Amino acid sequence: MQRRHFLTRPPVMAAAAIAAPSLALAAPAILTPQSRILPRQGKGPRIVICGGGWGGMTAARYLRELMPTSEVVLLERNATFWSGPMSNKWLIDIVNTDFVNRDMLHPANKYGYTLLQTEVTGFERDQKLVRTSHGLIEYDFLILSGGIRNDYEAWFGNDQRAIEYTRTHFPNAYIPNQEMLSLKSKVKNFKGGTLVMTLPPPPHRCPPSPYERACLIAWHIKKNKIPGKILILDPKPKIAPISMGYQQAFEELYPDIITHVPNARVQEVDPFNKKIKTAAGEFKFDDAILMPPHQAADMVWQADLIGKDPATGKPTGWADMHNRLYHAKTDDRVYFVGDLMGAISPQFGHYPKSGHVANYIGKIVAKNIAQRVAGKEVTPLLPDNLCYMMVNGDPQEEISVKFEYEVDAASGNVIQHQIDMDVRTPDLVKEDFAWINSKFSDFLGV
Repeated sequence: MQRRHFLTRPPVMAAAAIAAPSLALAAPAILTPQSRILPRQGKGPRIVICGGGWGGMTAARYLRELMPTSEVVLLERNATFWSGPMSNKWLIDIVNTDFVNRDMLHPANKYGYTLLQTEVTGFERDQKLVRTSHGLIEYDFLILSGGIRNDYEAWFGNDQRAIEYTRTHFPNAYIPNQEMLSLKSKVKNFKGGTLVMTLPPPPHRCPPSPYERACLIAWHIKKNKIPGKILILDPKPKIAPISMGYQQAFEELYPDIITHVPNARVQEVDPFNKKIKTAAGEFKFDDAILMPPHQAADMVWQADLIGKDPATGKPTGWADMHNRLYHAKTDDRVYFVGDLMGAISPQFGHYPKSGHVANYIGKIVAKNIAQRVAGKEVTPLLPDNLCYMMVNGDPQEEISVKFEYEVDAASGNVIQHQIDMDVRTPDLVKEDFAWINSKFSDFLGV
């Protein structure tokens, strides 16, 4: 086994057999993907969580808190946690790397769940097994919290050369840990010309954040007197959410740098010749941050739990789930947390795919499972959402958006109320840092 893979069972190394076979009592000398690993600990239920982001770590913490006798196993392929929220500020050094890149062993030890760094490769739901690169892991309940995947196939079909070239030359870093350093290097080394940013069609991860990224890169360009421009190719008819706040920032702070092009749905991308064809016209670029459409993480596809459009029968790209209880419609032992979740309401579609919502749903799903295990009726709960976005680096100023939810008495549907705070102010910067620190304290234990 490679050195980078590790397993902890707080407060002691109870699965040392995986890291050091010579210490094993009953483990096989050689582990294969077909080996059964992690013998059960105690008599409580085992909940396996796939994905250690905002939602996965939150669910792990609260499952252990609500069910002290439960065995909670968190599977994560990355060695450390990278936060999507605040990463735009990290790109231009408003926060440092230690702020967004955190240790995952500390919360596992503090809250008492098992952390295994491994790759999830598939599922055998009929036998309640997760397939990983280390072996097979049994579960009583399963939580999928793997975030999103970049749907480059929507642009390139099965042209793997174009997909790989785009990913490596024009990374977007909307899947934390994979491309963060590459994108930061791109921003730091940008010497001028036209930088194109494509926005995915809704729903996509953190809807207001691409505009924040454009503002902060524009501030970097302005501050360093770089002869560059940013072209935002937006498939939507207008900036959304926080329309007025971003519009004012573009016009008042970066009128000679940022150009926003609405209704620019991508039709064709030529990464080799740096050309993009959209419904709003064709564009050339010197450099780019290319975001394809987003879909639910690969693990949802591997579990065969992607929804289908009732009209066309085609995959929706997102989890097929109960919109109030967050479990799969066809398998109530499988729950969904975070950005991979499916549609919630005909009024607004999906919950915002944000860290705040992932954290909130992680708590709700932990309560739902705890109530089921205790033989109680599950109480449907609703989240809320809050996003802060920095638009100016000096002075530091932010705007924000809040979403509140309730059940409509007449239709029974979840309805959304959106509150935009369009006036940029330093006070919202203070609120932003207070918010992020409270969330990190909640699931990282710091």
